[in-house]
Amino acid sequence: MEQIKVAVITGATGGIGASVALALSGAGYRLVLGGRSEQKLAAVASRLDAEPAFVAGDLREPDTPARLLAMALARFGRCDVCLNNAGAIEVGRIEEIDIERVCDMARLNVEATFRVAYTFLKHFAKHDAGHLVNMSSVMGKKVRATAGAYAGTKFAIEALSEALRMELSHGNVMISNIQPGLVMSGLHDRWDVHPSQAMGIPNPLQPEDIARTVLFVLQQPAHVRIPQLMILPRDHEI
Repeated sequence: MEQIKVAVITGATGGIGASVALALSGAGYRLVLGGRSEQKLAAVASRLDAEPAFVAGDLREPDTPARLLAMALARFGRCDVCLNNAGAIEVGRIEEIDIERVCDMARLNVEATFRVAYTFLKHFAKHDAGHLVNMSSVMGKKVRATAGAYAGTKFAIEALSEALRMELSHGNVMISNIQPGLVMSGLHDRWDVHPSQAMGIPNPLQPEDIARTVLFVLQQPAHVRIPQLMILPRDHEI
C-alpha cells in the first residue's frame, strides 16, 4: 500500500496557495499550511478533505520555515513536498514607487523564499527524497517596465532553483519552478487598475489552473523531471 504523502504549502491563506491545498487534499495528501493569518488558514482548512496542520507566522521571521518543517514531522512523521508560494508584488514608476514597500517585497520574495528552499532541501537531501516547487512568474523570464524590482525577485528564484537543481541532479530530490502569467488572485487588490484591464487580458488564469499544474508536476514518475513550467492565459504576450 502506497504511503500517504505530506506537503507543506506557504502562502496558503488564499489564491494559488489555497487552491493548491484543495487540489492536493483531494489527491490524498496530508497538508501543513503556512500563512500570516490564523483565521484565514482555519477557513482554508475547513474546506479540505482531511484536517491539516497549520502554522501562522510571518515568513520573514527566520525561524518560520523551520517551524513549518517541524510541524510536518511532528504531525505526520514525514515531509515529501514543499510548495514555496508566498510572495508579494510592488510595481510603479521611479517617481512614485514606495522603496520601503519594495524592500519589504524583496525580503519576502527573495530572503524568505531562499530560507524556505534551503530549509526543506537540506531535509530532502538528507533523505534523498522530496520535491521543492517554487512559485516563480513569467516575469522571472521577462522584464516589464515599472516592474523591474518584482521581476528581479523572480529572476533570483530562477537562478537559485537552477543552481540547486544541478547540485542535486544525481539524486532523487526534485526542484520545479512554476511560472504563471497573470492570475486572478489577491495579489493585485491594492491596484487602481487591475492588470487584466491594463494588459488587455480578458480571461486571466485562475488559481485553480495553477493548482492543476502543480498536481501534474507532482504526479510525474520518478524518472521524469520538470525544472520549469510556464502557464499563460490566452492574449498574454511575453
